[in-house]
Amino acid sequence: MRGPISRAGSACVALMLGSALAGCAVGPDYAGPPRLALPSHWSSNPASHRDAGRLDRWWLRLRDPLLNRLIEEAVEANPDVAKAKAVVREARVTLQQTAASLFPSVSGTASVTNNKTSAGSSSVLVDSAPYSLHQASFDSSWELDLFGGTQRSIEAAVRGQQSAEEDLRDSLVTLIGDVAAYYVEARGYQARIALAQRTSVSQRDTEKLTRSKYEAGSGNAVDLAKATAQAASTEANVPTYQASLAADIHRLGILLGRPPDGVASLLARSAPVPAPRMPLPTGLPADLLMSRPDVASAERKLAQATAKIGQAEADRYPAVSLTGSVGTSAIRAGDLAKYSSLSWSVGPSITVPVFDAGKRLATVRIAEAQRDQAFATFHSTLLTALEDVENALVSLSRERVRATKLTEAARNYREAARLSRSLFETGSASFIDVLDAERSLYSAEDSLIQSKVSAAKDYIALAKALGGGWSDPVDVSRPIIVDTNTGPHLRETQK
Repeated sequence: MRGPISRAGSACVALMLGSALAGCAVGPDYAGPPRLALPSHWSSNPASHRDAGRLDRWWLRLRDPLLNRLIEEAVEANPDVAKAKAVVREARVTLQQTAASLFPSVSGTASVTNNKTSAGSSSVLVDSAPYSLHQASFDSSWELDLFGGTQRSIEAAVRGQQSAEEDLRDSLVTLIGDVAAYYVEARGYQARIALAQRTSVSQRDTEKLTRSKYEAGSGNAVDLAKATAQAASTEANVPTYQASLAADIHRLGILLGRPPDGVASLLARSAPVPAPRMPLPTGLPADLLMSRPDVASAERKLAQATAKIGQAEADRYPAVSLTGSVGTSAIRAGDLAKYSSLSWSVGPSITVPVFDAGKRLATVRIAEAQRDQAFATFHSTLLTALEDVENALVSLSRERVRATKLTEAARNYREAARLSRSLFETGSASFIDVLDAERSLYSAEDSLIQSKVSAAKDYIALAKALGGGWSDPVDVSRPIIVDTNTGPHLRETQK
């Protein structure tokens, strides 16, 4: 017959279970991204609005099949992306590990021992017959989450996983932008090398013409020296550009997870600098909260830090556990299941923090300070994102204007060089006019190539600043290293 204490214990257990199921929690509840003052439009684009276009696969707008191929391979093979995938896997398993705390834990033990006892006085010693003792037991424990500490830890783990997924997306945004930027730079150096070589050939022709005039007595040694010097000066640019080209190719190889010269053969043949013509949908500044993965990751870290405050706060409250055990012992294994050999115990236990010299409260204050740090990081990341977009918009807009003027300058210098050379051949113009026209033409055409590269890189920077990147699902389930023979086996000698 159950007495008042037994009934009170049952009522207490029922109350505990009801409280756990009701979702009691301590600590602050995260209410979503903080409300921060954001501009209503971009300063360099007052008419900005929510564009219908998307930033997924923005590099296709550069219309370069080789670049598309390099980006596809980089996403698959880049070591930094592989590391980010592993971090996501770790975060997902951490969530599973944390969620397991909500469930009871059960363990079992079994043993067989050989026994012999002796008994008697100082003069008589009686030995019992040896016997075997079979024992088996099951132990279980379940800590009730009365104040939501485990739920807060699960909440923190969920937000940690979401942050890791955003970090993976951010690594893809950075990788794709870097591949595109280095590719554009490489094409730019190829164009500058070709221009320098083409110009130096023309300048050597001018040198030959000047030498002929000098040998015929109609020229002078000063003009000949200047012609030779100008051609040599232009030729001297080629090795510098070749070294820079090699560095860009080496960096592309590393980004693709290859050796430094892994893509050299793919870029052996020159191609034009990619020139985007389709505008990017800039959207509104507030869109960066979702489109920029680094901003989204910082916001998830803020949410995670908020949940950890509740996790620390719950540790200041009593902890209640239900424990139980079932054991059996018998001389014969077949008797283990008999009721007469069974023993059991079950009941709640409570742990109340009485005095810890402020240790638990300090843990809460630490968590609050870490939440403030996460907020400051989020705020700083968002401001940096706004700055990145504004800078890219201005740079791209101004570079396009500059490219237009440089195109006009190069066209007129080209005509001036043609006319001055023609007049020099007939003796109607001085060599200084030819020298100046050719030098100005080379400078204008070289500046135009650099402007095209800068415009393409500004376009890429804008796409990165807006958070444009990979849109297809990324498989994070495959580990980099697949272990084999992990079961019981003889250990091999370490090398």
